[in-house]
Amino acid sequence: MNTVQIIGLGAGKVEDLTVKAYNALKENIPAFARTDRHPIVGELRKEINIKSFDDYFEKYESFDAVYEKITHTVAELAKEHGKINYCTAGSPYYGDIVTKKLINEYKDEINIIIIDGMSFLDKCIKLSGHTDYKSIAVLDCLEADEFSFDINSFNIVTQVYDEDIASGLKLKLMELYPDTSEVLIVDVLEENVKKIPLFLLDQEKKYGFSTYICILPIEISKNTVYNVNNLLRIVKVLRGPDGCPWDKKQTHNSIRQHVIEEAYEVVDAIDNDDIDNLVEELGDLLFQVVFHAELGSEEGYFNINDVLTNVCKKMYSRHPHVFGDVKANNADEALESWESSKQKEKNLNTYTDNLKNVPKALSPLSRSYKIQKRAAEVGFDWPDVEGAILKIKEELLEFTEEYDNNDADKMEAEFGDLLFALVNVARFLKINPDVALNRTINKFIDRFEYIENNSTKDLKHMTLTEMDELWEKSKFQ
Repeated sequence: MNTVQIIGLGAGKVEDLTVKAYNALKENIPAFARTDRHPIVGELRKEINIKSFDDYFEKYESFDAVYEKITHTVAELAKEHGKINYCTAGSPYYGDIVTKKLINEYKDEINIIIIDGMSFLDKCIKLSGHTDYKSIAVLDCLEADEFSFDINSFNIVTQVYDEDIASGLKLKLMELYPDTSEVLIVDVLEENVKKIPLFLLDQEKKYGFSTYICILPIEISKNTVYNVNNLLRIVKVLRGPDGCPWDKKQTHNSIRQHVIEEAYEVVDAIDNDDIDNLVEELGDLLFQVVFHAELGSEEGYFNINDVLTNVCKKMYSRHPHVFGDVKANNADEALESWESSKQKEKNLNTYTDNLKNVPKALSPLSRSYKIQKRAAEVGFDWPDVEGAILKIKEELLEFTEEYDNNDADKMEAEFGDLLFALVNVARFLKINPDVALNRTINKFIDRFEYIENNSTKDLKHMTLTEMDELWEKSKFQ
């Protein structure tokens, strides 16, 4: 089998090469380097013939194409010569994509020998001067997104080759960190460290393969930005021995209503187009999720990871038109795909099972809406909204008849039928009945407040006519 010796050139000078690496380079076999820009390559050329792949970086438009081509060329050279040396900066185990691709794609075709060297990562950590970190994260800038970073960790970012990549990194980081957060630009080979605020990251002019970016962790006592892990710790403290007496008493049942209340407050913020309030209310709703997860963890039934795993699995399984081979060309087809996946997942064998599966904990208006929608999906529906409107008139007459008969039980039944018919019209018109009713409730409160604020006497001493006069005025405010 053909052989590629992958040699780590380390992060310094020739004298910093390992003895094993130096002996391998002295073998009488062809040697190739990823780049000439490592200072050792120039020194070694005084004794050894080494060719580089620097021209690939000029020839191809993307780094993916460059590394793909280098990997293929190295494999072909190994077939041609039987055994070659491939030299990479630092350690082959850290940040060399060619090494990763050779191992993953050619391990059955090529005998790969790795001779390690001091990694750029090791030297970067030493140069940064931050050795008291509690945790460290090493991220590839070409693959990381804003979800990859942990503000509580010392983040080291590799593959920041140029200003464009630095600019993209800055945008990702500013989703998480304050603009003025301190970052370190570390050039490992030049042993240079520069501290700058995050917002200036793309203003630096000197980036290259030996450039690493370090983002310092934010001390919890100075935090202006937090993440989900911080919230998890807060809830654990609240429930702990020295926590809050009220929080320690709560159970799933005792706080179940809070979930509903917080969800409605999120809807209110959306209806009011109040972004600041929406941020606050979404946080309150997330707190409820985390609190219930902590309760589950204490009881030994589940924890936040189970919650996250379950919802991620559900999103994958219910979106075969995104993550699978199902096609959905529009929103209706996507919804049909979702419902089909849901029925298979929940083992709903009959159409009635699908109706019974609507949660009983929903508000009656929302539950009615969902049940009617599912019945309509199999054709049990009016041909148009006019039929649904006529049904309201029919149910109103039936309710009025029972009202005239003073039959309380039948009045309740007919009132339910009337509400159900009203919800059906809402469904046809794509009106959420809960949201619509909440709007009316809020409108009622606002108009009632107008009466109280503009009355010259206590409301209890006003006549209905006087109140109604102010009520009509409130409609124009």
